[in-house]
Amino acid sequence: MNKRLWLTGVIVCSLLYITIKINSKYRELPVKQHQVISKALQYEGIPYKAGGTTSKGMDCSGLVQTSFKNIAIQLPRSSKAMSTEGEKVSIHEVVVGDLLFFNIDRLQGSINHVGLVTSVNDNSVKFIHSTTKKGVIVSSMNESYWSDAFVKAKRILLSE
Repeated sequence: MNKRLWLTGVIVCSLLYITIKINSKYRELPVKQHQVISKALQYEGIPYKAGGTTSKGMDCSGLVQTSFKNIAIQLPRSSKAMSTEGEKVSIHEVVVGDLLFFNIDRLQGSINHVGLVTSVNDNSVKFIHSTTKKGVIVSSMNESYWSDAFVKAKRILLSE
């Protein structure tokens, strides 16, 4: 009887630990960052649509604008105009909720793409954005395409 009780306790504790570990990635974020990232991740897999801001289709700045609108922060509609907002930060200082701006060669303008940082680990900065080929996806700054196109990072959400 004691062995069963002990084994049940071990299994329950193990499952609880695994659940906490998986869910803590976003739960530990300040409320506003959590809300912005959660909203953006709801659009993962949505196809690209120029000028799109809905689950029928989304472009990069539409994704960011819609995600911030969820917490009552109004951002400009274009990635270039967004890049003038907030506080400039180094790529080495970015946190979840910061914006990354890019200059993609095939597009016009010095800043023509934006992504929203979803996670920062020792060797990786991941961000959600909308691409013409794959729609809304999460990418990594470790990918040479994105690191080569990177222009600057901005912080819209200040510490709570």
